[in-house]
Amino acid sequence: MSEPGGAPAFYGDLAPWWPLISAPDEYAEEAAFAAELLAGAQPPTRTVLELGSGGGNNAHHLQQRFAMTLVDLSEQMLDVSRALNPDCEHLQGDMRTLRLGREFDAVFVHDAIEYMTTEDDLRAAVATAYAHCRPGGVAVLVPDDIAENFEPSTEHGGRDAADGRGVRYLSWSTDPDPADTTTVTEYAFLLRAPDGSVQVAHDTHTLGLFARETWLRVLGEAGFEARSVAEVTSEDRLPREFFVGRRP
Repeated sequence: MSEPGGAPAFYGDLAPWWPLISAPDEYAEEAAFAAELLAGAQPPTRTVLELGSGGGNNAHHLQQRFAMTLVDLSEQMLDVSRALNPDCEHLQGDMRTLRLGREFDAVFVHDAIEYMTTEDDLRAAVATAYAHCRPGGVAVLVPDDIAENFEPSTEHGGRDAADGRGVRYLSWSTDPDPADTTTVTEYAFLLRAPDGSVQVAHDTHTLGLFARETWLRVLGEAGFEARSVAEVTSEDRLPREFFVGRRP
């Protein structure tokens, strides 16, 4: 997840705890589904730019098929990803304004795209994807929710480390104003240090929420040939919609 919008502590001071909050093995199935869409470039995909790469959990799986360049706004999260994915290129940057001056076979943006809270932000991020996607290449964007399927929810999780550290968290997602383009997720963390002491942290995330039509329109306006693809998943949750753009 880590992208613009108020620099949540999740991606700053709490970044070293990320492997205990969200583990790479939890991403295997979704990354495999994304890989099939990313592989749709002509000629075949070899290089992939991931925007908002966070702790690198998706890249951990995708690098088995593609040469990955990972970009995130948070240097702390990039440090986490470097430890997990030492063979990947890591760069700091904002997905709304990044310009590397080179093109890739495919561009991937996972749920970090949800930190685009206005249509202007979304349009800027899609323009970045287009600018880095070669002709014949593809872009794959994966919001957790779209306006048609958002429902208030809670989640909990966390795990322990061999060094005695541990995390337990609770998240609570709501839509305080259905008339705007944002939702809010509140996080509460219990963080146990190796000496057994426990601290409590709270973090608020404001996320963008757009209708399917908006996603497809913004991709089309950027120059992509756009479509939506329903995720196939064995997890007990609503399948996500993957938005796929092909650059002519």
